[in-house]
Amino acid sequence: MNERILVIDDDPTFNSLLTRAFARRGHEALGATSADQALELARAESFGRVVLDLNLGGASGLQLIRPLLEANPECRIVVLTGYASIATAVDAIKRGAIQYLAKPVEVEAVLAAFAAVAGAEAPVAAVEHSPLSVDRLEWEHIQRVLAEHEGNISATARALNMHRRTLQRKLMKRPVRH
Repeated sequence: MNERILVIDDDPTFNSLLTRAFARRGHEALGATSADQALELARAESFGRVVLDLNLGGASGLQLIRPLLEANPECRIVVLTGYASIATAVDAIKRGAIQYLAKPVEVEAVLAAFAAVAGAEAPVAAVEHSPLSVDRLEWEHIQRVLAEHEGNISATARALNMHRRTLQRKLMKRPVRH
């Protein structure tokens, strides 16, 4: 299998850092900073691994999973996000991603995610069994409803019986992980 890595992140600095970090570890990696550029690269060249940011310039990176898999059916996709939620994690996996990791993330964690699917030994993270905080539960519920409404803030606010601006404020205040 081709082990080249395509890094898709709209932040040019992070994209460059991640691409160079993979290269320093002996992996051939190319970067794309937009959905169009990523699809163009994926259709023109073969990649065995893709690191995909969930938020690409305001658009959802989840929309790229199927086209990327159509272009390279054997590729494995790891989704990265600065705003992790259970709803988007489930959606990413349903669409074909192999893993969903929250930023900031170490390069080794991304490589371990690829290795775990390839059958190699990878460190297994311990799962905490403590209950979620009320803030975290609210965040998860909002993310689930937002995903159901395909990211439409107005429709989500109506579904939650909440003012749109209130919802936007809540979305900007990401809860601490508990």
